[in-house]
Amino acid sequence: MSVADSTLTYDGLASHSRPKLITEVPGPEAMARIDRDRKVTSPSLPRAYPFVPRRGAGSIVEDVDGNIYLDLNAGIAVTSTGHCHPTVVDAIQKQATELLHYSASDFYLPIYSDVCERLDAVAPFGRRQARSFLTNSGTEAVEAAIKLARYATGRQNLIGFYQSFHGRSMGSVSLTASKAKYRTHFGPLLPSVYHSFYGDFDYLEEVLFKRVVSPGEVAAIVVESWLGEGGYVIPPEGWFRYLRELCDHHGILLVCDEVQSGVGRSGTMWAIEQEGVAPDIITSGKGIASGLPLGAMIARDDLMVWELGAHGSTYGGSPLSCAAALATFDVIEREGLMANASAVGEVLLAGFREIAARHPLITEVRGRALWIGLSIADHERASMIEQVAFRKGLLILGCGDADIRMSPPLVFREDQAQAALEIFEEVVSEVEAGS
Repeated sequence: MSVADSTLTYDGLASHSRPKLITEVPGPEAMARIDRDRKVTSPSLPRAYPFVPRRGAGSIVEDVDGNIYLDLNAGIAVTSTGHCHPTVVDAIQKQATELLHYSASDFYLPIYSDVCERLDAVAPFGRRQARSFLTNSGTEAVEAAIKLARYATGRQNLIGFYQSFHGRSMGSVSLTASKAKYRTHFGPLLPSVYHSFYGDFDYLEEVLFKRVVSPGEVAAIVVESWLGEGGYVIPPEGWFRYLRELCDHHGILLVCDEVQSGVGRSGTMWAIEQEGVAPDIITSGKGIASGLPLGAMIARDDLMVWELGAHGSTYGGSPLSCAAALATFDVIEREGLMANASAVGEVLLAGFREIAARHPLITEVRGRALWIGLSIADHERASMIEQVAFRKGLLILGCGDADIRMSPPLVFREDQAQAALEIFEEVVSEVEAGS
């Protein structure tokens, strides 16, 4: 039997400021679950480390053995309002007693349009009106954006960026260029997809448009507002203004992928708001419903020209996920979570920079709010940091070629940030010493 303390309340669990490990990790119950898992699940699932969560509250997760961890990855930037926020849980439970499913593609589901109204109201299109299409995931939102861009422009070519990640379904993986393994053995992929370099001001025009594809035949440039899996990178000053001007000149749509950077993580609702431009289409997912499966493709109203039945989804905009999304927006606004992300993010950034000054293993610290990337001297030691941190009760994730991402829930507290910094420096010291 698990030694987890089932009597601990949500508030009791969420109040922890640091990890509390009561067994070796992974513990015996975790090892038993891992053994069972390996016999029945797809071998394609890329587990980062042997973590077996049982329940969570705020920025704390407890495993099946009762070990308590401090979560700095939020389920890969998903649990925006923290694990099991009571307001979100209450909304899901209430909705579950009323209606579990009715397809919004075929009928008028009220809560579906409620979510679209909220999304349209915060869409970063300036004064232009917006419309939304709800999906089950971020990759489905990207697929919808690809289809709409081609439909609205009558063009077929797309441009993505090296190091980018847009998902693993067939269209989105054709844009994804962060790791070759995501594309290996799955070709031929979607045709007419080309790639440039994130943050580069010359390659698009001097190589792609001059040598490879006419800009007059490009439907969309699809780009992460801030580069996620590619290393948690913020673009250089003026780059998005350059892209916007290029798109306007050639009639190309600018599609910003905010599946990982959106919904307050940047300190604003969308990261692109900090880049001084308005996109034409935006994709969202991950944190939009605090852990329930939901994504969204939000576009300028004048681009939503596709005809009846051109696109749809049986489960996209499920009543349960929509209830969670509405509660998520309420919590973010009511509890000031974007401001909290900025304030606690500053504590983390300052702390990581101080640690980097003492430890040459960390070659760069960058980020804003709760979007922080740390470059490590090499991939092997970046992986070691991830593993050693787990064994000390700190849940972090690697990204890029030799980078660590820090993307805790938006409810992350300053006392938790200070504990994370202390433990992280212990981890770095051990890796540097070769322990």
